[in-house]
Amino acid sequence: MTDPEPGTVVDFSNTEIAFLNKSNKELKKTARLFRMMNNQFLVDVTSRLGLWATRFNLPLSGRIIENTIFYLFCGGKSLLECQPVIDKLYKYKTLTVLDYGAEGKTTEEELDGALREILRAVEFAASNASVPVVSTKPTALADNALLIKWQSGTPFNEQERQAFGRVMDRLDTLCGRARELGVKVFVDAEESWMQDTIDYMVEEMMQKYNTEGVCVYNTYQLYRHDKLANLQEAFERARSKGYVLGAKMVRGAYMEKERKRAEEHGYPSPIQPDKAATDRDYNAAIRFCVDNYLHLASCNASHNLESNLLQAELIAQKDLPRGHPHLNFCQLLGMSDYITFNLSEAGFNVAKYVVYGPVKEVVPYLIRRAEENTAITGEMSRELKLIMKEMRRRGL
Repeated sequence: MTDPEPGTVVDFSNTEIAFLNKSNKELKKTARLFRMMNNQFLVDVTSRLGLWATRFNLPLSGRIIENTIFYLFCGGKSLLECQPVIDKLYKYKTLTVLDYGAEGKTTEEELDGALREILRAVEFAASNASVPVVSTKPTALADNALLIKWQSGTPFNEQERQAFGRVMDRLDTLCGRARELGVKVFVDAEESWMQDTIDYMVEEMMQKYNTEGVCVYNTYQLYRHDKLANLQEAFERARSKGYVLGAKMVRGAYMEKERKRAEEHGYPSPIQPDKAATDRDYNAAIRFCVDNYLHLASCNASHNLESNLLQAELIAQKDLPRGHPHLNFCQLLGMSDYITFNLSEAGFNVAKYVVYGPVKEVVPYLIRRAEENTAITGEMSRELKLIMKEMRRRGL
């Protein structure tokens, strides 16, 4: 292991720390999976086969997925199966954000069932000092069509009005229980055509539950050209109404879908013109959150090395407490270990998103992770290069 340059806040090239939590066998398996995911053709084919196989319950499909990408990106099929993963992360100074992998529910029975599962996650988190946060997808608690219609401004009929009231009740039940047990809630972002509805719902919860500390966080997708301004405006509203804004920052997950829909419907795309604009706004959001950390709790949920380094350096330059509860980092389980574990070793608050649930429920999530990995750097991702570097260091 080489010593970092003098004055280095965090050394993301330290592969010994990055992969200390993996045995030689685990590191080799991870390398094989990452090589597979760096082949775009294989990802495209297996993604289609995975969705088809799980939809029709083909024999062995679940087991094959479980032993490959499920192994890499998920904590388990149940909360109890996640416990060894949670404990192992905590051993290496890393916290856990629990995320039930269900999404796209429509019937009242499905939505109520998802709420019950997420409430179990809140209670499970409350019993684990290493699990401060539970994440929820709005589409697990509300029918997409209802969220879209509310945002369009089309009046609800009586049945829809009652259904939207039940959505708000579900979110209120979740946030209220979390607040009672001292657990935080991250509410994920969705597509632009339903995001205004979600922003309204989450701000209602923040106004109710973030008056004495932060319980509820909204998510800001900075690949949208309006989200930096939205974040700043939300902060001013929170200050004027007497609650603390919770803000999780991501780059975004629906770029191609957003551009295609905008073109089909003849409205300007909400997506930034290029990656440089996204990076600019993302880093500006980091600076804004760090500058206002006493009145704003943030989570930098990014796999981008430069953005993570920027926040770490800002905290160090301003001589802020590295463990302050309003200054957080987060990455997905199975991705960017070189960022996560080097941040935790340097004393920063960092967590892994630990997704769990039946294999069939989490397949759409798993496919997005595999596709995301191939899209990050093309032929040979930075992470795979670092894994190979660590294997050479170990003589494997």
